[in-house]
Amino acid sequence: MYPRTITNLIECFKKFPGIGEKTAERLALSCLNMEDEALELFANSLKDSKTKIKKCTRCGNLSEEELCPICQDKHRETSVICVVEESKNIVLFEKIGTFNGVYHVLGGLISPLEGINPEDINIDKLIKRIKEENIKEIILAVKPTVEGETTALYIRKLLENTDVIITKIAHGIPMGADIDYIDPLTLEIALTDRTKIS
Repeated sequence: MYPRTITNLIECFKKFPGIGEKTAERLALSCLNMEDEALELFANSLKDSKTKIKKCTRCGNLSEEELCPICQDKHRETSVICVVEESKNIVLFEKIGTFNGVYHVLGGLISPLEGINPEDINIDKLIKRIKEENIKEIILAVKPTVEGETTALYIRKLLENTDVIITKIAHGIPMGADIDYIDPLTLEIALTDRTKIS
């Protein structure tokens, strides 16, 4: 029904999570009404997200430079690392504004059923940081699921003969909930009431 260009655009939008046929159609058609400048910014931003964005060499966060802005910030408490599953989790903690430490992105959780083993995620670099950066505390801020608990237990075992304090965020977050959908207040309480596990 639509010219090939619009049909292709609809198909592109459908590749985004949560975007169905109708929403993709609305988005594609709304592009036709965008100002040229806005459309050019949109197109360039899409392209730049693939060509300019890389992972921070220290923590694994998304960055345009070798080190992300958080790792470059000299005012952060570098002896405390909050360990998260994905970069988008960092945004949640930063929105709260109460955590002044640094982060480490695992890039996944241990899940033998899905074929994800410890060597498949960013645990080795975390251990290296702990040895080289005078880390005093690790806060495990992963989903309270079987995979999250397995990952937390594995990290705890690796660090059991060190002086590093290992805590995890309190279970103000419901069991099985996705950390992406937790409201800021619940997340802040969970972070403040974290408990020592080692």
